[in-house]
Amino acid sequence: MTLPDTMQGLVCREDGYSGRSEGPTIENLADWVSLESLPVPQPSGRQVLVKVGLANINPSDLHYIKGEYGQPRRKGVPAGFEAMGTVVAAGNDPAAQRLMNHRVAISVVKSGSGAWATYALTDASTCVPLHPGLRDEDAAALIVNPLTAFAMVRLAKEAGAKSFVMTAGASQLCRLMASFGRDEGLTPVAVVRREEHRSLMEGLGAFVLNSARDDFPAMLKQMIGECDPRILLDAVGDEVSAAIFGSMGRKSRWIVYGKLSPTSPPLPSLGQLVFSGKRIEGFWLTEWLGAASPDQRREAFETVQARFVSGAWKTDVSEVMPLSEAPDRLAAALKGMNRGKVLLRP
Repeated sequence: MTLPDTMQGLVCREDGYSGRSEGPTIENLADWVSLESLPVPQPSGRQVLVKVGLANINPSDLHYIKGEYGQPRRKGVPAGFEAMGTVVAAGNDPAAQRLMNHRVAISVVKSGSGAWATYALTDASTCVPLHPGLRDEDAAALIVNPLTAFAMVRLAKEAGAKSFVMTAGASQLCRLMASFGRDEGLTPVAVVRREEHRSLMEGLGAFVLNSARDDFPAMLKQMIGECDPRILLDAVGDEVSAAIFGSMGRKSRWIVYGKLSPTSPPLPSLGQLVFSGKRIEGFWLTEWLGAASPDQRREAFETVQARFVSGAWKTDVSEVMPLSEAPDRLAAALKGMNRGKVLLRP
């Protein structure tokens, strides 16, 4: 296959960190990235070149382009951490060569050239060969949310919890965690901010709390008494998160995996951490994957793909947008992300 010399990509306009923490919201994508023509990268060694079919957009991508993520931006390099596509070129390492012409999901958090582009360069180890029955839409969002859902539900189960609480409870990720947690014998508790999300999450087996209601403190107390959750899976990091953790019992764990709120929460009494064995910790999927054994990684990838192929999980998509239209249209489209994912098609 003859490859073109150039490609399109949405490249970062700035280097490094911004020093701010405003949250993953944008009013104008062009403030952070620009659509440019770039040379098609050439793979070597264990690298592969993937012709991107669909690229996903997660809150972490928005944190990254704004300089708020856990690793620095690279000016002039395409953004985007997650996508699916076909391997069209490979380095001379056998691991890379074995992936030639395969449809794969990729994560380029720590390597490669970014997924918001016609082609993405990445290490063979970041590629997940895809089940032939998996939809492209599910494949594009296969890694970040589904593997996080798998990892954190298993974490709760291995900790001996019978229940776990999720903030941003109507998000795509929490929908995955709710149904998987239910199937694993746990009671998921979804904290939402709109009453319209109640029936959706209850249908997935979750106990639902609406933090915007006046009776939230009373409902929180009732939930603690009925469910006794010991794991808080938090994507928001605000005063509601702190109130939930403060209400939870001994040896509870507040696990932060995102920061949707631009404000810092008041910490609960530090005495709780001293005398009740409570813990506040972070979760980053990249580190979890790096620490997992080959057997654990294989189980995770097989489980998440099987759930999509069987219909137990589905990626809700609100719009598939051409890459060329993203600078003008993406910010407005992202305001409706609770209705489904926005995917980019190069």
